[in-house]
Amino acid sequence: NHRIFQTTVFEYCWIGRSSMTYYQFIHAVEEKIKKEVKEERKISVHTNIKNNGVKRTGIMISENGINISPTIYLEEYFQQFKRGYPLELIVKDILSLYEKIRFQNSWKEGEKVKSYFVKGRIIYRLVNRERNRKLLEDVPYKEYLDLAIVYYVLLEMDEYGMASMLVRREHLKMWKVSEEDIYYRACKNTQKLLPYDFSTMRSVIMELLEIGREIEEQKGKMYILSNVMRSYGACAMMYPDLLRKIGEELEENYYILPSSVHETIIVAESEAPGKEELCEMIEEINETQVEEEEVLSNRAYYYECDTGKLLF
Repeated sequence: NHRIFQTTVFEYCWIGRSSMTYYQFIHAVEEKIKKEVKEERKISVHTNIKNNGVKRTGIMISENGINISPTIYLEEYFQQFKRGYPLELIVKDILSLYEKIRFQNSWKEGEKVKSYFVKGRIIYRLVNRERNRKLLEDVPYKEYLDLAIVYYVLLEMDEYGMASMLVRREHLKMWKVSEEDIYYRACKNTQKLLPYDFSTMRSVIMELLEIGREIEEQKGKMYILSNVMRSYGACAMMYPDLLRKIGEELEENYYILPSSVHETIIVAESEAPGKEELCEMIEEINETQVEEEEVLSNRAYYYECDTGKLLF
């Protein structure tokens, strides 16, 4: 309640940095942001259940007359704070980020969600079926390998990312459409709105390191498959005829390693160890290197060029 919030902020003056809890940090940030923003902006703490059942808490900044608001999650900022980064600078960074990603106007298509005018914006994503059992009780989905295809409405997309809305069973009732229709729309829209990106591992690493010079491409070896936004791009492996084209490029059977929900790694069979060893490697990487929210699967998938089948 209000009294608890006031006590939390007051205690920040004498509580040690190392002993400050995440809960106290959140509300300390909330109070400082409230003092910095304009009166017409409303600040609130918002918790979302994300992929794989992960709970993430952040600051939502709402503006009068604008019907869509970003949530800026605070877990990474809390880690910075514990490493000695000042709270005042964290708040400054959050407000700076907000100014970059805030929506200048209301989402004009907002009312159209109710009447299924957004059918041209429905896309799919892949998530782990076992880790999302609770979520899948409330949303339409289709089984794929050991995964689940779930559906979103793509609201906005720019250089900073995507804003999307999860399609729930209640939306199907409101739109009076079937799961088959949603799947059809998503198959049609996703590859159109989010074209695939198929690059060598080397070129992706160079891009991430921001090396602006020409590099020598090496044929074969390892590739990254994602979408152009590099966001929930693992579903690109479902794009029609794409796996066959990759097989023609490699000229042999290959493995698809689900490195995260955002991308997969393609490895030619001649360059890979056995499937059991690959699965052990994926599981170890998921446990030690990948954020829980971004884990897709511990299994390696195998594509047979002759049959066109993807096995797991």
